[in-house]
Amino acid sequence: MSLLELTDVTRSVRLPDERLLHILQGVTVAVDAGEHVAIVGRSGTGKSTLLNILGLLDAPTSGQYLLEGVPIGTLSNGARTKRRGRDFGFVFQQFNLLPGRTALENVSAPLLYARGRQFWSRTRLAAEMLERVGLGDRVDTLPDKLSGGEQQRVAIARALVRGPRVILADEPTGALDVETGGEVMDLLDEIASQTGAALVTITHDLAVAARAERQYRLADGILVPISLDTTAEWVGDVPLVADRSSHTERRLPDAGVRA
Repeated sequence: MSLLELTDVTRSVRLPDERLLHILQGVTVAVDAGEHVAIVGRSGTGKSTLLNILGLLDAPTSGQYLLEGVPIGTLSNGARTKRRGRDFGFVFQQFNLLPGRTALENVSAPLLYARGRQFWSRTRLAAEMLERVGLGDRVDTLPDKLSGGEQQRVAIARALVRGPRVILADEPTGALDVETGGEVMDLLDEIASQTGAALVTITHDLAVAARAERQYRLADGILVPISLDTTAEWVGDVPLVADRSSHTERRLPDAGVRA
């Protein structure tokens, strides 16, 4: 049984002129525990909408979403909120750290909503997570005294401090240089592998996506599997990859989607 499973998921919104805007169209994907899956696509293709559905921040218009075999549509709002806080960790392009709080206070913030041992041990757990991401000596530092890479590490520590089953990373390297972005992705992969969490990376960076075990392209609301390596480049909205066996280049199939 997959940890996450979407089947024929759609998402539509009604515009002010009463027309329907179809954002996602029949998305089907499954992610196992401990697996890294990447979803690539240009801006406006529905990546953030898909992430919001995966992270229980939004609901599909139709289709089914199973979380550990449980249909999300059967859960109450309170139950979905509880599962989101317990089972999901979010990492965004913008670090979204509290500016007047130390690294330790930022990381411990999610544990204020925990219960029992996690709540009472929140300072120790936050300090241990900062040590794990290489910032054990920066616990008392404010965000504006940290580099961009350090701020993203704090954000990762905050996302992981409750031991989530799923890590959702939305353009996690978008505000970083290439070298620092690579270090951040190394860290995410390492921690996900160690904890057995599923890692879903949503990105427009094909080099970042190529790190995943499986890759998909989202275009015009349709999700199709693709195969990438670190040499892949964008041509319009379609990844172009090198076919080294024949020393030629080929466009990945668009499965009938207008690129």
